Amino acid sequence: MKLIKTTKLTLTVLLLAGTFNAYAQEEETQSALVTDRPDATEASSTVGKGVLQIETGGIYDSFEENKVKTENYTYNTTLVRYGILDNMELRVGWDFTEGQTKLNGNTLDDVTSGFSPLLLGVKIDIAEEKGAMPEIALIGHVFPIFTASSDYRPESTGIDFRFSLSHTLSEKSSIGYNLGGQWGDDSAEAAAVYTVAYGYSITDAFGFYAELYGDLPEDNKANHYWDAGLTYLVTNDLQLDIYAGTSITKGQDLLFGLGASFRVFK
Repeated sequence: MKLIKTTKLTLTVLLLAGTFNAYAQEEETQSALVTDRPDATEASSTVGKGVLQIETGGIYDSFEENKVKTENYTYNTTLVRYGILDNMELRVGWDFTEGQTKLNGNTLDDVTSGFSPLLLGVKIDIAEEKGAMPEIALIGHVFPIFTASSDYRPESTGIDFRFSLSHTLSEKSSIGYNLGGQWGDDSAEAAAVYTVAYGYSITDAFGFYAELYGDLPEDNKANHYWDAGLTYLVTNDLQLDIYAGTSITKGQDLLFGLGASFRVFK
């Protein structure tokens, strides 16, 4: 079952690459696209006026405790970004997930599937990098409950915001970090969120990143995670990625994902 699902996911990414490769080659004179995936750290820049950028992929994650194992397959983590101004973009995202539970290795009949709440948001550029001053952007999202399938519908509408900052360390490396807060996931308490990601350009096409991220709820224990991955720039307008990670605190045994991002100019 796992092998079939992983194969479908791989084929999806390859088809995306083939479909958009021809168009992307026509835009080689443009600078390379900057994406908000695959890491949890959102980029500190917008896509630019008139640019449509689509970032999609799939994720597998699992956690086992007391011989009860939960597995989730997210078949699309699609985020659509469109620049309405030079310094502002609109953001729409939707995930489709299938979850299952195993007890002592046996799959139970409580499979869940459906869409998570729709992500509606905006990103605004605030400052460009200048000396010690980082590049800064502000991001905000709302997650209306009526847009979710019954299996993944929370009791209240979720919201989040974060400041995204980044510094250039050298011609080949940079560091990005996010600080913000969130409300949702059937919890009335607020939680602070953070991410820190280091990126390194191995070649003009291949990139590597490593990241720490997590959340700190008001009345519960903090959750901390890490992941790392590779990106491959097929052209300046098409990027593929693959990554893996796990939790530092209790909650996740394995995270694995892959995806593709591409952009279209007006």
